[in-house]
Amino acid sequence: MFDYHMHSTFSADCDTPMEKTIEKAIDLGLQEICFTDHIDYDYPDKDWIFEFDLKEYDRKIKELQEKYEGRMRVKKGVEIGLQPHVLHQYESMMKEEVFDFVIVSVHATERKDLHSGAFFEGKTVDEAYEIYYQELLDCIKEYKQFSILGHLDLVKRYTTEKSKRNFHEIIREIFAEIIPAGKGIEINTSGTRYGLDSGMPSLDILKLYKECGGEIITLGSDSHVPDTLAFAFPEALLNLKEAGFEYVATYTAGRPEFHRIDQII
Repeated sequence: MFDYHMHSTFSADCDTPMEKTIEKAIDLGLQEICFTDHIDYDYPDKDWIFEFDLKEYDRKIKELQEKYEGRMRVKKGVEIGLQPHVLHQYESMMKEEVFDFVIVSVHATERKDLHSGAFFEGKTVDEAYEIYYQELLDCIKEYKQFSILGHLDLVKRYTTEKSKRNFHEIIREIFAEIIPAGKGIEINTSGTRYGLDSGMPSLDILKLYKECGGEIITLGSDSHVPDTLAFAFPEALLNLKEAGFEYVATYTAGRPEFHRIDQII
């Protein structure tokens, strides 16, 4: 098993030291993990500062790679929050930093955060979903320095009313951008942990990704505490098989490496 979405004390919303997560991963029998701490430039909710010392982050991960060599493979990742007006800042950051793995996610749309509900005010649920996906599409047309899209349908987590539309038309456009460029998506198991009826994305979107020719998928718990590491991974792997996938990916120096699902389950 491989968990490729997790957070530590480097993320503003997490109090778990990296060592505790690594020890839990060893206890669970995982083979490899990737820390993907948050950088979200100009996050709208000013109570949260999603930035950290990248040099210290690099130093700490190298220290832990050496400490746990032979017991756990630890990779250096990052999760960056896309907004159209900050893409140039990420481009500058990537000129200075090297990561094994980069997740891009949308946590704020129209410069309003999703989690507080600010983005949804004055909109129907369909309008909110449409704007969310369109802004994601606009961002990935411009910004290319990433490995996978994180929790693609995250917008559904923050609405009590669910849309009857599947938005496959615009999601297909998103896939048309990322698949030829060698980018992938993740299956993020935190969806069911937060009370949704599926991980993120849902099974219909996984099937659409496969139909569009997508092959690169990573598995992530989005864990902020050790007890949720590798949450519901067996079920997620079965969903991937149902959608037609044979492999999950890990990353080294930005390049995907593929592992047969049948050999993991």
